Amino acid sequence: MIQAINKNLIIRNAAQVVRCSGRTAKCGVQMSELNIIENANVVITNGIITYVGNKIELPHYTNPYEYKTIDATGKAVLPGFVDSHTHLIFGGYRQDEFSWRMRGDSYMSIMERGGGIHNTMEATRNASFEELYTEAKSRLTRMLKLGVTTVEAKSGYGMDKETELKQLAVIQELNRTQPVSIVPTFMGAHATPKEFKGREDDFIDYVTQEIMPDVKEKKLATFCDIFCEKDVFSIEQSRKYLQKAKELGFLLKIHADEIVQFGGAELAAEMGCTSADHLLQASDEGIRKMAEKGVVATLLPCTAFSLKENFANARKIIDSGCAVALATDLNPGSSFTSSIPLTFALACIYMKMSPEEAVTALTINGAAAVARAESIGSIDEGKLADIVILDFPSYKFLPYHIGMNIVGTVIKNGEIVAQNG
Repeated sequence: MIQAINKNLIIRNAAQVVRCSGRTAKCGVQMSELNIIENANVVITNGIITYVGNKIELPHYTNPYEYKTIDATGKAVLPGFVDSHTHLIFGGYRQDEFSWRMRGDSYMSIMERGGGIHNTMEATRNASFEELYTEAKSRLTRMLKLGVTTVEAKSGYGMDKETELKQLAVIQELNRTQPVSIVPTFMGAHATPKEFKGREDDFIDYVTQEIMPDVKEKKLATFCDIFCEKDVFSIEQSRKYLQKAKELGFLLKIHADEIVQFGGAELAAEMGCTSADHLLQASDEGIRKMAEKGVVATLLPCTAFSLKENFANARKIIDSGCAVALATDLNPGSSFTSSIPLTFALACIYMKMSPEEAVTALTINGAAAVARAESIGSIDEGKLADIVILDFPSYKFLPYHIGMNIVGTVIKNGEIVAQNG
């Protein structure tokens, strides 16, 4: 008898398999197409999805002695969630600033007086590699239980060479030692550090000439990102930064039009960014150009909720033909949460997204936002078996059971890596 192999699984009798089929981002009305199969089975061989369907007799290669079986009767099966925008690696916390915001202080006013990103910069510079690693690993464990199988993680709380490389090295080690896949992003231009205050152009030169080439040579990041915003980095500075990143072979992301309408969405389209993120104040013209160029609009409802700002206009963005992804924006300041359940609820209740659109935004479109839609984000034959099994028979329970984690089992690359309860 052949002993059961961990990466060979059969998921039987699922109430529904929500496939989210595709290998590219879904735009506009396509976001409502979930490709559901009811009373279905999924076969995983060597960590790869090899069969999805509802035939009574499974394919002949599924020798029962080689495959572990999961009975999913009464449960919905979905692709693993992709949290495509986080600031996962950081030192310290900003609980006092949260209280200040509750009394009416704005995010930007706190940042201007040395709080915000600068506060976390000091704590992250002072944190050891081991401290950053341990805290981030704990966060990833919690995210895994929520069904997140892939996450994007940015540097950007160092803004000096030593700390930026330290953050990215922590990501590299986490990718080696725990199951959640991490897509690394270099965000050296997150703010201007105190030693460059008033010399933003010099700081952009420092980051692009002294740090970015080293990040590339050491293969520490896939993407480069910048905070393009009034009183942070201008359109011209952002263009220079992104152009250098592009020349070095990085894929591009941009924090765009979060606080004011600034032209970040237009710049994202001009530069061919994979995604533009936040977009609370994006112009109609910027959204139109993003749709034309295939830039994924990554919306971050937990951040708007935490800052008590108006939400991004998801309905307009989707109806304009854009592909929308959703992400938590986990960070110690404006969105100290990794809650996928809260993200689902806010998107559907306050951003006027349908449950179908929200599922697409956190699966195949999230995968596209990190340039991995070819291999993850849907339950299709030939893709990696990153899968979640819910405790309820329909995906519609994700926003409906407000703020509650309803993920029962998490499968990563064909292995069961988390079981809640």
